[in-house]
Amino acid sequence: MTIQVAVCGPRDCTGEDESNAREVGRLLAERGAVVICGGYGGVMAAVAAGARSAGGTVVGILSRTDREGADPNLSIVIPTGVGEARNTVIVNSGDAVIVVGGSWGTLSELAFAMRRGRVPVVQLGGWRILDGEGRPVAGVRHISSPEEAVTATGLWPDHRPS
Repeated sequence: MTIQVAVCGPRDCTGEDESNAREVGRLLAERGAVVICGGYGGVMAAVAAGARSAGGTVVGILSRTDREGADPNLSIVIPTGVGEARNTVIVNSGDAVIVVGGSWGTLSELAFAMRRGRVPVVQLGGWRILDGEGRPVAGVRHISSPEEAVTATGLWPDHRPS
């Protein structure tokens, strides 16, 4: 079965987040993964553009009941009509979840992925979640580059960069 990786991030993102997401998408596509995202702008559009630039497949899980506003780089568009509840569909569809940047919606995706507890969750930039004692919450793999993000999923243990 083809590896699927959910990539989550804000619509209103920084230039650095956009650049990182584009590179994450490209790297995932080069490894043959299907990229799953929210399907709109910002990090979602950047990861879609990166994956498509490398010939990859990108699935957009939309919050709306129609395709309006969907990024043109999506290969497959799934309008759900369930609003932000679609965030659970996105993270439940991945063999790993990569979070790029931070926003309230992105935080909900991170929380759903951690609550699910069955797949690696990798975070590149964005918000840091602390426990009641001010320590980073265990389980999220914080990394500093797109290459590290893809590697940290553990989905390609024998992959050697070209």
